[in-house]
Amino acid sequence: MPSFASVLTAFKTYIALERGFASNSIDGYMRDIVRYTQWMADQGGIDNPGHISMTDVTRYLKLLADTGLAAASLSRTISTIRHFHRFLLDEGYAQTNAAELIDTPALTRHLPMVLTQDEMLRILEQPDTSTTLGTRDKALLEMLYATGMRVSELISLAFEHFLLPEALIRILGKGGKERIVPVGREAIERTQRYITHVRPRLSRRDKPTTVIFLNHRGGPLTRMSILNFVKKYALSAGIATDVHPHTFRHSFATHLLEGGADLRSVQEMLGHSDISTTQIYTHIDRDYLKEVHTTYHPRA
Repeated sequence: MPSFASVLTAFKTYIALERGFASNSIDGYMRDIVRYTQWMADQGGIDNPGHISMTDVTRYLKLLADTGLAAASLSRTISTIRHFHRFLLDEGYAQTNAAELIDTPALTRHLPMVLTQDEMLRILEQPDTSTTLGTRDKALLEMLYATGMRVSELISLAFEHFLLPEALIRILGKGGKERIVPVGREAIERTQRYITHVRPRLSRRDKPTTVIFLNHRGGPLTRMSILNFVKKYALSAGIATDVHPHTFRHSFATHLLEGGADLRSVQEMLGHSDISTTQIYTHIDRDYLKEVHTTYHPRA
């Protein structure tokens, strides 16, 4: 039975690494959720996050509203609680989403941070492929950008997921959902080179695993280690913005749309169950089109 403390730690890791939230957003989310779970434990007698019901959520939000909490703060709290319960369901901590039917007031939706194609190429050029770990990192970064997969999906990627003759990869996403995503030539070649020449040097007989990407001790990589790789190479590429592994996912989707891909195809490759989640990228695409129009149209 997971404790609130262990789940809160996992949730913080999720919003930092999977969602790529900024540090101030993470602090705000965690303050809201710590207060929320503390109330559930103290007032509701609940010691397992999977036991929270929709009635419990409604009672808590009514209490906040009755205390005169500002509308903006209440909206943020509701949004945070919805994220939290979606996380509990996706990660198997709960059997149902207790906040699924809770209405979220209309909020301004922030656009995710994306890299330009030039910035992405600069990052991909940073690993030193004359070294063992540089060859691994090059393959890893190319795979992230080529497929738009989440970092949690990348670290669990195994040999049986590769369909190399068809230039496809089978990705196991949230909730065990499977999707098939095309892989570009560069990512395939770099990954095959890593598998052939580097992975045998990293693997250990006493730690057998089918996971593709290994650390220097022969075990699977962690989310934090990949975050560190991405930040290191972004910094060496001269990119000042705060780049996360999830930035590769956002950039993957945006660059596809900029190139003319249809929204439904991008939704399928990202593994979004609801196309409204994918539609956030169309706003970025519109901004790009406006920029092109302003730059090149003689009457702009």
